[in-house]
Amino acid sequence: MYTPGWDKGPLALSESSDFSGNTHLSHGVGIPSRTYGKGQPQKRSANRDEFDGPHQFLEKPSSNIGSTQDRDLPQVPTNLFVQEQDSVLSQVNDRLSQCAFDFMAKYQFPIPLEPDKRPVQVPSDREWTEWVYLLKRLATKRRIPARVLYNGQIKQFVTVLENSLEMRHAAKHQSRPIKDDRNVLQLISAGLQVAKILKDANCMEFMDSLYMQTESLIRERKANPGRMS
Repeated sequence: MYTPGWDKGPLALSESSDFSGNTHLSHGVGIPSRTYGKGQPQKRSANRDEFDGPHQFLEKPSSNIGSTQDRDLPQVPTNLFVQEQDSVLSQVNDRLSQCAFDFMAKYQFPIPLEPDKRPVQVPSDREWTEWVYLLKRLATKRRIPARVLYNGQIKQFVTVLENSLEMRHAAKHQSRPIKDDRNVLQLISAGLQVAKILKDANCMEFMDSLYMQTESLIRERKANPGRMS
């Protein structure tokens, strides 16, 4: 696919013009942007971004490095059957929804009423992605005080929530490719981190137990290939 600027060599040539009709050619990085009127910077057009302005290209790697990087990717262990993966990830997804439900109830955070959704009575009335969105909105609107989170980690809160978002996608989308063992364990760990930052000891114990059970099954399956546990 053709990308503008990619055929212009290591240092791309950019062109701009001002109200007077003069055209300026600039090379490389650090060239001031064109201005209008009383020193007002020109607004970037809707279909242009910073990659269309002055930019550079890194030197291409040697052929030896390129051929090494382009070789077939190494196989990573995948010992869990797809049904087992679905079961594990669904458990994490459901337990996280319970964790969010309990957190909202304990601290009496508001849940907006939406005409196309039922009022929340049980954790399953909202999907995990919806709980994450709600918690993120509360955090960014500064409605969640740092004291209710583990070690007051309000700045890390959104990141921890986003790391768990793949959970619902992995659990609900049956057409997804099978995950390797490390990825499954990583998703359980992401759920544990959510429980930790929400200071839910019961949920943490559940996640830790599930992690150990899953890890044990993986080790057993690895030691006895093809054996159904």
